[in-house]
Amino acid sequence: MQLRYRYRLNPTPGQRIALAKAFGCARVVFNDGLRARQEARENGLPYVSDGDLSKRVITEAKKTEARAWLGEVSAVVLQQALADLNTAYRNFFHSLSGKRKGRKVAPPRFRSRKDNRQAIRFTANARFKVLGNGRLRLPKIGDLSVRWSRPLPSAPTSVTIVRDAAGRYFASFVVTMTQDETLPPVESEVGIDLGLTHFAVLSDGSKVAAPKFLRRAARKLKRLQQGLARKQKGSANRRKAVVKVARAHARVADTRRDWHHKLSTTIIRDNQAVFVEDLAVAGLVRTRLARSVHDAGWAQFTAMLEYKAARYGRTFARVDRWFPSTRMCSQCGAVSSKVPLNVRSWTCPCGAIHDRDINAARNIRAAGRVDLNDRGAQIRPGAIPAPRGEAVTHRKLTPSPV
Repeated sequence: MQLRYRYRLNPTPGQRIALAKAFGCARVVFNDGLRARQEARENGLPYVSDGDLSKRVITEAKKTEARAWLGEVSAVVLQQALADLNTAYRNFFHSLSGKRKGRKVAPPRFRSRKDNRQAIRFTANARFKVLGNGRLRLPKIGDLSVRWSRPLPSAPTSVTIVRDAAGRYFASFVVTMTQDETLPPVESEVGIDLGLTHFAVLSDGSKVAAPKFLRRAARKLKRLQQGLARKQKGSANRRKAVVKVARAHARVADTRRDWHHKLSTTIIRDNQAVFVEDLAVAGLVRTRLARSVHDAGWAQFTAMLEYKAARYGRTFARVDRWFPSTRMCSQCGAVSSKVPLNVRSWTCPCGAIHDRDINAARNIRAAGRVDLNDRGAQIRPGAIPAPRGEAVTHRKLTPSPV
């Protein structure tokens, strides 16, 4: 399977300028390609193929005076920008035809130089190299200093250089795992009921309190955002204030991600099978609980459980979201009427007294076992997802018709 390993970079001032050039050239090539296809469609011309588009916006464009500076960056960066455009169009067409499941995907749109997040990608053809002294050598950029928090398990096949909204630089390596990392088998299996008061309630009765990282940082974020609102638009102080707000949000996101990693690793290590409910997060974020749902980060946590289960030889499965895990008695199987959210415990006619969340977790584990036996196979994750914004695929804001 393929995994991503991300490390912090410390580019010099000269390397920051070179990276800015590469970000800009990739953005221009992407926009030129998108414009060419839009003009062809407006004029009733055939769809511009990938090869013709590459020849027009890269090879021939370099020979013109207006785009001669495209030769100052690696050609692989430009080709990968067009590859992202092609991926965005392919996702859009597959969404229209029904080949791509889920919500409808909007057509690609132009990249803006005002976007605070920029990214470029180098493949093996670029001949990037991790040197013996730990530096990352990139063509026409130089040797970048890397903060190696852990070694790479194998030689990377590609690397994406990302500059986030907080002004930080990262190198995201794609590596292929070849060695067997299967953990020793254990007997325990667990069902997980995700919530807001308690982030996770396990079927063994243990509860994990919700850390609420965004709520804890709300006072500082409010002060920084008020300071940003007072700055004059277009001023240097406003740009500095934007970075301060972005750094505060990045600190919250990093803390949440680290906590998710530690909790998911513990659960996968201690259980042979993990079952969770397939929550409708997209619908919950449109309710009054939106801030709390975003703060919890259920989707990120379940995605970690899924790929770690595949990596370490565990079983992971999702239970249908319409399964009445809360209303069903985990002892007799009777389904009661709707239980309001303020009711935290209830009594079944059979005499069993249930904690709302623990009962739901036990039912999720039982339903996951039945569903897994019916399928007869473990759930494995698909291809490695690209970082946000790399393929420039945007979901439509309106939900797809059922």
